[in-house]
Amino acid sequence: MEPEIIFERDDRGIGMLRFNRPEVRNALSWGAMECFRDLIEKTYDDHSLRVLILTGDRSSFCAGGDLTELHSHLSRVDGVRLMTLMGEALNRLAELPCPTIAAIEGAAMGGGAEISLACDMRVLAENARIGLMHVRLAISPAWGGALRLLRTVGYARAFEWLVAGRVLTGEQAYRYGLANRLTPPGEALMEARELAGTIAGHDAGAVHAIKRMLRAGRTLDPSSAAAAERREFPELWAADGHLKASTEFVERKRSRTEGA
Repeated sequence: MEPEIIFERDDRGIGMLRFNRPEVRNALSWGAMECFRDLIEKTYDDHSLRVLILTGDRSSFCAGGDLTELHSHLSRVDGVRLMTLMGEALNRLAELPCPTIAAIEGAAMGGGAEISLACDMRVLAENARIGLMHVRLAISPAWGGALRLLRTVGYARAFEWLVAGRVLTGEQAYRYGLANRLTPPGEALMEARELAGTIAGHDAGAVHAIKRMLRAGRTLDPSSAAAAERREFPELWAADGHLKASTEFVERKRSRTEGA
């Protein structure tokens, strides 16, 4: 029996976490949620990981929690367990030092949309559908999705989408800034891999610093965020990565000048 979540990585340091329950549109069982949490925790401690891609199959990204299984766990205690398990896992996902990309084909619904919003970037196929439609089940987001949506598209749109249970197409998500890139059906993962390869080709220290400063800009007051940005630069300026890149730049320029 195949695992419900599969993790792989290549020799460039690009990892891929794939939801693997296609029979239920990759909806998450309790076991799958626990596996997801454990994999994210291991990933957090893997300092050689350059980029992490989250994806499903071509039919679905993730349909959130498996409602058939969760229907037999409807107590308040169960709600706290569900909220805590995945809420903390997605906070950890958002805090990963490396960039994260959600590659979305098909449905990213409810908790699946919340997972994608915890990633730094989203690549959607034109046939994708994404929505935090929790209100249709008389509940609200609990894994951090509401606040992440607010920070991404603003109050008015986030409020309308949440209280209306709005589901967006890939093209609509791209138009509203919820998706970084839009692809033909079947090509979201390929596009995400291409983006990941570009990122992995740059200095990891600089990439991590950029992620830290942008996260600071979203959560801190302007003065504190500016100070966080300034703190990053001196260390990068004196680091081996910049020294090597600067030397190569100067040598290339000198070579062109001497060859003229």
